Amino acid sequence: MRFMLFMTLTIPDEEYEKGPSVEEVEAMMKFNEELTQAGVLLALDGLHPPAAGARITSQGGRKTVTDGPFTEAKELVGGYWVIDVKSKAEAVEWALRCPLDDQSFIEVRQVQELSDFPEDIQEAAQLSQEPPEQTSAR
Repeated sequence: MRFMLFMTLTIPDEEYEKGPSVEEVEAMMKFNEELTQAGVLLALDGLHPPAAGARITSQGGRKTVTDGPFTEAKELVGGYWVIDVKSKAEAVEWALRCPLDDQSFIEVRQVQELSDFPEDIQEAAQLSQEPPEQTSAR
């Protein structure tokens, strides 16, 4: 079963833009290495601050692009991991090992597999026999 672990921060954009300390990076790299050594890590990435992003919304079929930062945002997704484990309990156990300060939290969400859907939805969703690569740098 694949799960995404979202690292969410509840800090101001300005603090997020300063970046992590050396100690924070070292602790996170140790956690990432543990995931790698256990053979459960599929992907991971940190994310740039919202000020560098954009948000697309739709109202009545008309799409609008809003550049960041997003003043109403109180929580910032700082990064994610995709892991392959046997159960939600195991995914939660891994999340509990992650270095975490008092201004952050991790959300654990199972990735939907095509097999989770009824047959008619599976047929409608099949574009090809080969699934696309899920993460790659371009």
